[in-house]
Amino acid sequence: MKAKKVSVNDLMQQGYSYYLTEPEGKNFAVDFKPELTPKQMLEMGVFGGKYMTDCGKEFPESWFVKAKLCHEKHDPDLNFFGLNASKPLSYWRKKGWIYPEDPRGWFQWYCRYFMGRRCDDDLRQIKRWKAMTRHIGQIRKNCIPGDLSCRRKQRQALLHWRTTA
Repeated sequence: MKAKKVSVNDLMQQGYSYYLTEPEGKNFAVDFKPELTPKQMLEMGVFGGKYMTDCGKEFPESWFVKAKLCHEKHDPDLNFFGLNASKPLSYWRKKGWIYPEDPRGWFQWYCRYFMGRRCDDDLRQIKRWKAMTRHIGQIRKNCIPGDLSCRRKQRQALLHWRTTA
């Protein structure tokens, strides 16, 4: 596959470019097995609909056709579980969890990884993703299978990481 250059100019990042070196949705790290695509996540409702509202030129149009988005504000009602399970970006910055090339954080990294970008931050992000699996165990231990009303905030947080329980 010939690497494709992607140039980014949106509200949070100008003059940044990267290369897609893998086919979309393929050739993930062996230990990284996401259950949902970015498109599925956006359609289900994540991040209060505010995340990535100005990124339509960077990612496939199809991702945004049925996405639950709100350009004006973070709206927890748009989330799949109808509540806020997010920390503000300032919190993530304070913790040092934001990779400079992905100023929006985890989901931006995942979208770009899914599209075929590979970068120095991949191992760290995959390690963070693996750490979220502890929540699946808590849900399985404390909830009746199929009861989506049990631990809704925890389930929404898992959805932000492309994992379901």
